[in-house]
Amino acid sequence: MPDLSKRAEPAGIERRAYAVHLQVTRAVASAGPATVEGYASVTEAPYEMWDWAGAYTEVVRTGAFGKTLAETPQVQLLLNHGGLAMAYTKAGTLRLSEDSTGLHMAAEVNPARGDVRDMLTAIEDGAVDEMSFAFRVTRQLWSPDYTQRDIQEVDIHRGDVSVVNFGANPATSVGAAARAAVRGLDIDAMDDRGARELVARLQRRLSAPAATGAPDLVGIPADLASRQVDLLRVR
Repeated sequence: MPDLSKRAEPAGIERRAYAVHLQVTRAVASAGPATVEGYASVTEAPYEMWDWAGAYTEVVRTGAFGKTLAETPQVQLLLNHGGLAMAYTKAGTLRLSEDSTGLHMAAEVNPARGDVRDMLTAIEDGAVDEMSFAFRVTRQLWSPDYTQRDIQEVDIHRGDVSVVNFGANPATSVGAAARAAVRGLDIDAMDDRGARELVARLQRRLSAPAATGAPDLVGIPADLASRQVDLLRVR
């Protein structure tokens, strides 16, 4: 039986994504800025997470953003957590606030940029409908059996809010959740036999989820999870 208390150990930068309604408001002048609004985090909405020990429930609690927002954090709007910033709190083009729904963001972006124009078109076409945010947990509470994590306070300074294709949780699970699957495992320190056994176990999980009734690796689609397996292969 794994020691579930290790779940409470510091995890560094984390990301979560939510299926949200993104709204684009364009300026009257075609050359003017456009405004994108949505929620980078939804509070009081439990969702399932996976790590090295299996599934657990997580909830971002109301008020989790109060302290960090009061400290005027530097946060950027990104696309899929990468690329050049499209808006920035320091420049006054990204505004963040917490309400009864969660972490609301409103960003003024420049459609003259090709990447911004592509993002706006994807949102308006309904091809993109998720947001994510990068954060560090500064206060949390685990249930006595370590099956539920309440995130009570976060730090988003020098983090980001992102419009994403697919996110870590709860609507979908991609890269961040896959990395969580091996959190606590020192891959580099494994001997060849141990690493090969890990890869074999992951491959068996990916090849027959329907037959065993088990979920795909940490809840992510098999084709995406297989990319994580490739990273673990012994060369």
